[in-house]
Amino acid sequence: MAADIFMVVGCTGAGKTTYARTLADEIGGVRFSIDEWMMTLFWADSPQPIQFAWTMERVNRCEAQIFAQVQQLASRGVPAVLDLGFTKRDHRDKFRALAEDAGLSAVVHFVDVPADERWYRVNRRNKERGETYAMEVTRDMFDFMEGLWEPPDEAEWSEGGGRRIDGSSPP
Repeated sequence: MAADIFMVVGCTGAGKTTYARTLADEIGGVRFSIDEWMMTLFWADSPQPIQFAWTMERVNRCEAQIFAQVQQLASRGVPAVLDLGFTKRDHRDKFRALAEDAGLSAVVHFVDVPADERWYRVNRRNKERGETYAMEVTRDMFDFMEGLWEPPDEAEWSEGGGRRIDGSSPP
């Protein structure tokens, strides 16, 4: 059974956006990236230094709009690939509950990469500013996210046909 929603999970620098782009192309789905939404809609107006509460309020608004779009796509048989970070278990649980309440199926695709490799990738992305670059991620930002990171266990990522992707090879 194909899922309506593919939740791409991984910590900073894992290659979530690269994987989400590939997956969306493979399944004919539509990808939603929170970094792109936040950069386009709010980055120019963001307080400096960045404030967590200010950011999360806007992330929550974006996610509500994204989920409304996901429901419209699902009604037309188009799967959604969500590149929303999903750093914490409760965030993933929230989206699984939203999906269930809407009668949709959701699976986790966990892009698993060791922290040292992810930090190397973040540094490279900061320098190269290629197609997956949304904003500079400093070491403090990386470490902050690392402290929040709750990787999914096998029961979570394998439920409903989800999977773990060994992202150790370059994205």
